[in-house]
Amino acid sequence: MSTGAEQREVPVTPDFNTPVEVDKLRLSTPKAPPARAAEPAAKWAGLDGLDERTTGSLVPDTLKQMGEDEEFQATAARLRALGAARMTLEEKKLRRRALDELGLPSFQQYLARAGLAVPRATSTILQLNIGLYCNQACAHCHVESSPRRTESMSREVAERCLVVLRASGGVATLDITGGAPELNPQFRYLVEQASALGVEIIDRCNLTVLQEPGQEDLAEFLAKHKVRVVASLPCYSPKNVNTQRGSGVFDRSILGLRQLNALGYGVEGSGLSLDLVYNPLGAFLPPPQEALEAKYKEELMEAFGITFNSLFTITNMPIKRFADFLYRRGELKDYMELLVRNFNPAATKGLMCKDTVSVGWDGRIFDCDFNQQLGLGMGTAGTNEDAPFDLKTMGDVGYSIFDVDSLDELASTKIVLESHCFGCTSGMGSSCQGATS
Repeated sequence: MSTGAEQREVPVTPDFNTPVEVDKLRLSTPKAPPARAAEPAAKWAGLDGLDERTTGSLVPDTLKQMGEDEEFQATAARLRALGAARMTLEEKKLRRRALDELGLPSFQQYLARAGLAVPRATSTILQLNIGLYCNQACAHCHVESSPRRTESMSREVAERCLVVLRASGGVATLDITGGAPELNPQFRYLVEQASALGVEIIDRCNLTVLQEPGQEDLAEFLAKHKVRVVASLPCYSPKNVNTQRGSGVFDRSILGLRQLNALGYGVEGSGLSLDLVYNPLGAFLPPPQEALEAKYKEELMEAFGITFNSLFTITNMPIKRFADFLYRRGELKDYMELLVRNFNPAATKGLMCKDTVSVGWDGRIFDCDFNQQLGLGMGTAGTNEDAPFDLKTMGDVGYSIFDVDSLDELASTKIVLESHCFGCTSGMGSSCQGATS
């Protein structure tokens, strides 16, 4: 007769055990040393003098840090030498090689073996990435935004997106992201036009943009149009925020949250929603979303008097800057194994690619923002990860917002799946709206 211990099932997600005390989490010693060790963060100065410490633009500080960071310089040199398409191809090869060395199947093979599918549903969210310019240059940014990026949505593309939005009756949400979307010339135009349609409008805000010159009235503008603010804050303590997002970002983030609270954002009964987003500092899964939300609310209220509505946990995707981060530290293979080991079948039910259509700054259409950054356009041929993959395939532009009159026309289009999709199906799942299971 077997014992209770012998009968106990192994959890579906054995590594879903990150504590909610995320301020105590630190990066482990890398298997491969980074180009330059991070400097220790100074002790936070507190709320006194916060306004004085956050005057002026963050852009000069960001550019200075980029110029001094050897890892940024190395990545920029590779980009100049290879070009964006070839760098993306090399990144894909590294992910596939990691799975091969571990004896693990591709994402599509994994789904097939589990008897699972990812069919497209009715599109309810139109997500627009309106530009890659940002006043920050975060270490894990899957979009690789920075003040050096110049890609920006034109008025012609913005107008076409609104035409398609009006014709897509099932779409209830316009989700605007970037970069720092508020710094794009089309941002306020899109908000003003969409607010007249009665759809929910989401601004994916980095918070520091609220202190940028020329954006002094931004918080009031968002409140006037009842824009839902979804703000990035990867920790409730300064050290981890500044490590991941840049020196001085924590100060500006706290000031931004207090400004939004003063207008009613995050305050019960105000009708102004303020949600926060957490993503891990390193190569581990997020803590349980509900428990971490409670911890954030406790810490932010006690230390800063800040309130908010909900917290979303998002798993770091093994692409772009985070993929570079993992590769430099010799952790890419281990991270891919972590994601596969914690594959959660239930997470496939809420994948955002099922009901979201993502449009890039140039009007190209994608299944999600991650596919967008990898150039995996909706409707492109040969984007199955088990098929040959070359630069010619990546150059295939796929569908454009000018090719459709309504998102309903995309209902039968197959979703493009690749190895990075393990990031959205690991642990409790991950999406732009947080955990999916």
